[in-house]
Amino acid sequence: MEHRNSHPREMRRSERVWAYAALLVMLVLVLAAPLGLAMAQEAPAGAAVEYRDVPGIGSRNLIWIVAQQHLLLAGFVLGVPIFAWVCEIVGVRTKDPRYDKLAKEFTKLLTSAYATTALFGGILLFLLIGLYPKLMNYLTDVFFPSFLVYSALFLLETATLYLYWYGWDAMQGRKKGMHLFLGFLLNVALFIMIVPNSWATFQTSPVVITESSMWAKAWAATWNPTWWPLNVHRLIANVVLGGFLCGAYAGLKYLMTTSQEERVHYDWMGYVGNFIGVFGMLPLPFAGYWLMREVYQYNQQMGITLMGGFLSWLFILQAMLIGILFLGANYYFWLGIMYRIPGSEPKYRRPILIMLVILLVCLGIWMTPHSLVASLEEARKMGGTHHPLLGVFGVMSAKMTVANLMILVTFMSFIMYWRAGKQETAAWAKAAKAVMGVILGLAAIVIVVLGVWGYFVPAITRIDKFSTTQVLIVLFVLLTVTPLTGLLMKSAKTTTEMVWGVMPARAGYALVLNAVMVILLMTLMGYARSSSRVHWHIYGVMQDTSPYAYSPALGYAAAFMSLNTFLFCLMVAFIFWVASLGGEKKPQQKETRVPVVGAGPVPVVRQ
Repeated sequence: MEHRNSHPREMRRSERVWAYAALLVMLVLVLAAPLGLAMAQEAPAGAAVEYRDVPGIGSRNLIWIVAQQHLLLAGFVLGVPIFAWVCEIVGVRTKDPRYDKLAKEFTKLLTSAYATTALFGGILLFLLIGLYPKLMNYLTDVFFPSFLVYSALFLLETATLYLYWYGWDAMQGRKKGMHLFLGFLLNVALFIMIVPNSWATFQTSPVVITESSMWAKAWAATWNPTWWPLNVHRLIANVVLGGFLCGAYAGLKYLMTTSQEERVHYDWMGYVGNFIGVFGMLPLPFAGYWLMREVYQYNQQMGITLMGGFLSWLFILQAMLIGILFLGANYYFWLGIMYRIPGSEPKYRRPILIMLVILLVCLGIWMTPHSLVASLEEARKMGGTHHPLLGVFGVMSAKMTVANLMILVTFMSFIMYWRAGKQETAAWAKAAKAVMGVILGLAAIVIVVLGVWGYFVPAITRIDKFSTTQVLIVLFVLLTVTPLTGLLMKSAKTTTEMVWGVMPARAGYALVLNAVMVILLMTLMGYARSSSRVHWHIYGVMQDTSPYAYSPALGYAAAFMSLNTFLFCLMVAFIFWVASLGGEKKPQQKETRVPVVGAGPVPVVRQ
């Protein structure tokens, strides 16, 4: 009898939820109607209009929010297929079903986010056409052929995504190669990203457009100086965003589940997501350096506005966010060593402490500003506007040095985690470990020497020679130590089996924190890139003559960055919830035992 009554009660609760949702939609439509009428009545029909405004929120603020949400969603949608496909390939090569299951779960998140991304893209297009008609007319005249290419790529990606997802179970066994080929096509469709990137970079670094055919004109505008640097930077950033967001998804599921089997799965999924995020994060600063270098070479004043003008304080915030991200990623690796590998704490406690101190010192230097906003009395006490310590640690020579050192420390954390619980058996293991130690040691010494030497050479030498050399040294370390460690681990003997599903709750919180930091970083750099144009729609070509022809104050911008991050996190939570609705319901167990570290033996899944 009790069971019969509970069903109608659940139905009534569900009906109330949908009724509230319908009322909310009606309220939005009622509020949007007056705004649309106000915009439509600004000018008579057929009159030439350069700008339209939205009462209350303002046209620029509305574009800011919608464009940022679209870019973040697009970064997730374009980043997930890369490592979902890689995970599927690894699963085929190793014959480990966990990788195929992981790739499918990642793709399930992708299908939930794809429609939302397209929705925000359509809204953004309508708003740009309606609010900035003069600018959009000019861009359409220049880039119309690329609009056709973009439409074709969008259709290709949509069809491929549906085939890839809905054909997953059908294309197993002998048909698995066909499914992998669809995954390849889905990633080839990443060209859908580089086409609109040309529209954005043309606004920042336009080139001279000569009178020629529409295809030649579009190609000349597309191949502008910052196009490929931005393509590379965004591609890597998308992988980082997708990896850490999937890690956050796994972390949340790990915290909420009470099933030991699911804890094991989501613990492993969180490890893979964090690994992919860190893997992309290591070369990301180099791509950013290349982009800024191209900006300086294109227009030195724009570079000074970014790095030495009113936007320079954004890079102090950037340093803080990147530093927290590095600490969070390393902390998750260190927790994995301590909890997943029994008995490893005495051996690795001291190296972890040393790496933590190095990271904190480097972060402190990276966050040091070059100058402070000080009163006359404070400036007199400092002996000028530049404090002696700020003059030493607040310049790019110091910041490039500590950024490269933080990358090396994070790489060492990953290598240490990779080698934990294993004993090398190869005859050349001692020599290989000695060579890797020498490479890491020499790299750190040379990076520090070049950083100190940079104080005594002209700026062009430091930027052109020393900074580039530091970057190449770190890349050399990554490209030599990684395959060498892989060869060592191939024949290594496992001394301690890795245990999954026993990580503490703070590991899940660390994964969520990493995702939030990446989102904040992307919102911050979006504002910096857009504001570098100052009062130009297209730098040096089309001036902004609207009421919003000024760069927002940093405090105002920080509020919008936080708002965009909050809204995106809400949407991602909704996407995660929608993805979980399609999961298979498992029969409830009478008793669920959650493992507690140190509380006795628990069932484990071994690597």
